[in-house]
Amino acid sequence: MSTVESWAAASLSPTRRRVPRARLRDRAEQAASVGQGETFWQFRQYQPGDAASRIDWRESAKSQRLYVRETEWEAAQSVWLWRDASPSMDYSSAEYLIGAEWPTKRDRAELLLVALASLLVRGGERLTLLGSGIAPMNGRIALSRVVEMIDRNPAADSLPAFEPLPRAGQLVLIGDFLSPLEVVNDTLTRFAAAGLKGHMLQVSDPAEEDLPFDGRIRFAGIEDREEVVISRVESIRSDYATRFQRHREGLAAIAGAVGWTFGFHRTDRPPHLALLALFAVLSADSRR
Repeated sequence: MSTVESWAAASLSPTRRRVPRARLRDRAEQAASVGQGETFWQFRQYQPGDAASRIDWRESAKSQRLYVRETEWEAAQSVWLWRDASPSMDYSSAEYLIGAEWPTKRDRAELLLVALASLLVRGGERLTLLGSGIAPMNGRIALSRVVEMIDRNPAADSLPAFEPLPRAGQLVLIGDFLSPLEVVNDTLTRFAAAGLKGHMLQVSDPAEEDLPFDGRIRFAGIEDREEVVISRVESIRSDYATRFQRHREGLAAIAGAVGWTFGFHRTDRPPHLALLALFAVLSADSRR
């Protein structure tokens, strides 16, 4: 069993925080009360785990495949998960610091994403990976599919590509978000304008925050491949930390401006702290 799968299994342990199972029933009643529970959203291909009663036989008869009718409310009450798979996420300063033991940003992001997925599955939530082309699912098969999609997902852009999703759906974006603020703003604004709620979690390496190096250091870019030589790194540490903090504050401001939430996590700190904070935000949002 891989590290990601092990952590997902651990998050399903009976000793973990219990998820209210009545939540989906309450939300279903609320949706029905405003008349949107039966609004047709789309047909999607039948997937293992779907109840046979959900198959639309008339639509399926038009082809050699089985199709399920999905309502607008079902799709809206789903969570689309995304993690940054760009080259910058493969960085870990632990290779360069004596006694350091922390994972790459990508490993930690995937750990958090799958662990969060397992908690959502326990609560009966429907979920999928953003950009996968796979419709949201619930149950254990949803968790298995997420793990499979992550394992075979190659390197990608540092921000998610926009795709049309049902209004009021929820997004969880996990990455380092080191792109220029205007680029991040364009991405989030487009999703928010489509009526989507979102949660951002910035994952950073401790060296990206503290710049703990001393002396003459050559820094090589991971994505643009440029190199910069700094004679005395310690002389710029304070200014660097200020710029990094301003970038983070800019991310928080962008998220807040569109009604999204923003959090951050360092790879040298326990992952469960970020996981529980993110899950608490999702749980609070689902009760609104």
